[in-house]
Amino acid sequence: MRHAVIMAGGSGTRLWPLSRAERPKQLLDVVAEDDGEAHSLLAEAFSRLQAVLPTERIWVCTAARYGDQVRAALPQLRADRLVLEPTPRDTANAVGLAAALVVDVDPDAELAVVSADHVIRPVERFADALRTAYDVLAVRPRALVTLGVTPTSPATGFGYVQKGAPTAVAGAAEVASFREKPDRATAEAYLASGEYLWNSGMFVWRAQTVLDALAHHLPESATGLARVVAAPAGPERDAVLAEVFPSLPKISVDYAVLEPAATEPGRVVVVDLDVDWLDVGSWPALAHTLSTDEAGNATRGLSALLDSSGNVVLSDDPDHLVALVGMRDSVVVHTADVTMVCPVGDAERVKALLAAVQESFGARFS
Repeated sequence: MRHAVIMAGGSGTRLWPLSRAERPKQLLDVVAEDDGEAHSLLAEAFSRLQAVLPTERIWVCTAARYGDQVRAALPQLRADRLVLEPTPRDTANAVGLAAALVVDVDPDAELAVVSADHVIRPVERFADALRTAYDVLAVRPRALVTLGVTPTSPATGFGYVQKGAPTAVAGAAEVASFREKPDRATAEAYLASGEYLWNSGMFVWRAQTVLDALAHHLPESATGLARVVAAPAGPERDAVLAEVFPSLPKISVDYAVLEPAATEPGRVVVVDLDVDWLDVGSWPALAHTLSTDEAGNATRGLSALLDSSGNVVLSDDPDHLVALVGMRDSVVVHTADVTMVCPVGDAERVKALLAAVQESFGARFS
């Protein structure tokens, strides 16, 4: 049967100070509805999958410390579909753990791995692309299928997937290569060629295929995860997981599985995801989810702006007004204990800013 797991364990440090260690971005109500209400990125990802799968086959993988918040945010999520990582060990082990638990209940499971960090519209086109990816597995059961977003600009912040020959499944192509984040000139060449897609970081494969790949390329992780699922579900399994998981080698699923697989002809397939896709990984990206005035100011919360344009302004305090005069292209974020201001062009440095804050103040503002 078809299953999917939402990877929701990241801390979202580039959206500090709104996103915190104990309240990461995927759990914040940052996606605005037309009626002015807002919901979380995680809730949006869950709803998106419900267009394709029954609720009982949707899983969420997150850090153990976020477990209660995820349960509260997703009351429809079955208790036994919540996968909790005791400690961060990168995506190869998170995906491997989810795959092992899925295989334990459905040995023939086909598993989509999606992110909680994305805004994707329209949902119908996402659903169609996901179904196409599952369809590939019907004729190519050992395939690793990645979803590639149709690029709309020569973006330098994303990895790229080069399309090869079309497959027997309409909408899917062989993967000719994976490319790292390019410089501007290379990105422009990629866009002009029509051969490249943005790498969305979302995949579809048989869950057992992932475990087989880990056994081949990362045997220490495969052995450890096998120990976890060999224990009876419940407190005994939780105890084994707490013992084993922190010792697993820390590595991403891209390095551990996808890149080695890409060297095998015909193993990796890409499905074109032709949607409006937003990876909410920085303040300028989040600005696209906020209301915008005629001067290009993206705002949420109480604000007053005079002779100001191109700003991102957010306050999560309903009694606190953020007022700007003559400001251009700046990010201003106010929370109960931190006010952060930076040029939009320096928004990618917020993660480094947080590191400096931690060096000076410890975990107080993290």
